[in-house]
Amino acid sequence: MTIIQQMIDKYNPKTLEDKKNVIKEVLQEVILAGLSKTDFFTHAAFYGGTALRIFYGMDRFSEDLDFSLLTGNDTFDINKYFKPISDIVNSLGLSFEISKKDKLSHSNIDSAFIKGNTKETYITIFPNAADSSQIIHNEKIIIKFEIDVNPPKYATTEIKYRLLPFPFQVRVYDKKSLFAGKIHAVIARSWKNRVKGRDLFDYIYYLSLDTEVNLKHLESRLKETKTINEDVVLTRKKLIEVLENRFDHIDFEMAKSDIRPFLKDQSSLEMWDIDFFKAITSTIKVDHEA
Repeated sequence: MTIIQQMIDKYNPKTLEDKKNVIKEVLQEVILAGLSKTDFFTHAAFYGGTALRIFYGMDRFSEDLDFSLLTGNDTFDINKYFKPISDIVNSLGLSFEISKKDKLSHSNIDSAFIKGNTKETYITIFPNAADSSQIIHNEKIIIKFEIDVNPPKYATTEIKYRLLPFPFQVRVYDKKSLFAGKIHAVIARSWKNRVKGRDLFDYIYYLSLDTEVNLKHLESRLKETKTINEDVVLTRKKLIEVLENRFDHIDFEMAKSDIRPFLKDQSSLEMWDIDFFKAITSTIKVDHEA
């Protein structure tokens, strides 16, 4: 059994869609392992939904790899890390290419894409699977890799470990800082009444873990995006007020449609409405107040 097959088998995927998602999830961990062989995690930390899945047990698929520099550096070059990523992916018998995305406008986010042919990868990992015939010839597996080169202040990090494809360590935002980033997404990442249901699902997950919010980091994020004014001091009371106002304007049916493809068990979505989110928000905890 190859290392990749060993990693895949831990998920016990059944359907074709399950298998394709698991390939992406395992590829994400392989990429992290490749980065760990460089100095990347002395400069940056892993955060976002995929970090929550891999290191804190969240049960939903997440598409992207999100990173943040520990201190701002507009000259940071992600290109130097492409070869170590390619080397480890290729060493495990998979064929993927990685390329940087050209910026069309000024942004703090540098992006790259790791791409491979879905059918070719699927047959390599599942050589005896009859359902490979259902995959169209030119379908691509795409993992987006993003790094914030001018991040908000006051995030805190910790070191986490994984054993496959070999023992490695990753610098990750701690739960309090991850939760702050997720709350910022719930509040600020939307257009009018549209919202990613994935953000709401993650928000519930953090609350279920009794996670405190890194309030200073959240305040920094909200001010960076001009979601709150510079003179505002974010308190627990003010945070609840901002969240409740956000929930008043969310289309929850649209949010449910967004999250469904990422969940195996969708029964909990039946409770999603304004009253539910306001009720659970009343329990939110913060790490400190100014």
